[in-house]
Amino acid sequence: MATVRALFIGNSFTARNDVPGLIAAMAKEKGHTLTSRLISRGGASLKMHFNKGDATKAIESGDFDTVVLQEQSTLPVKNAERFHENVRLFDPVIRAAKARMVLYLTWARRHSPQNQALLTDAYASIGNELKAVVAPAGVAWQRVLRARPDITLHDKDDSHPTLAGSYLAACVLFATLFGESPVGTPAPDGIPPGDAQLLQAAAWQSIAP
Repeated sequence: MATVRALFIGNSFTARNDVPGLIAAMAKEKGHTLTSRLISRGGASLKMHFNKGDATKAIESGDFDTVVLQEQSTLPVKNAERFHENVRLFDPVIRAAKARMVLYLTWARRHSPQNQALLTDAYASIGNELKAVVAPAGVAWQRVLRARPDITLHDKDDSHPTLAGSYLAACVLFATLFGESPVGTPAPDGIPPGDAQLLQAAAWQSIAP
């Protein structure tokens, strides 16, 4: 039985469908505990969060052993170096708090699937540099979109996640935070059991292929 105290810093890709809440439900089913706080602002970049100050104050409080960083969804594609600079801003603050950094690797927009490779490379690069853990949600999305295109992960705007998309991301984050497979945990209402099993398996395969 494990307890993780996580601070989530990001925007609607984390807030939509309450990703931290989905993770907490999975953790409870597996006998674990997730306590969390979400600092979210629509369309925000990590630099915006850093400059505003709320996120750094929360990290410095010492209340969290894990900090999950989610960058504005297209910045790593448009300017990977600026994304890397934004993550580096948080690195000394997280280290001083003796917390671990987790990078929430998001997904490409529906009409630009080729951008997933750029997103994945950008997150992997800064993760390797800072010895941070990468939660490869976008990689799991790519896996599901190829295997089961009938499962709708993108919402109507071709960017934000449906409930299934958020649940897949939550499965990846659960596996990353707790080091355990999400397979077998109940899914939220609205996701058919067969689809849920596939999403859980894809998440775990992306963590431990």
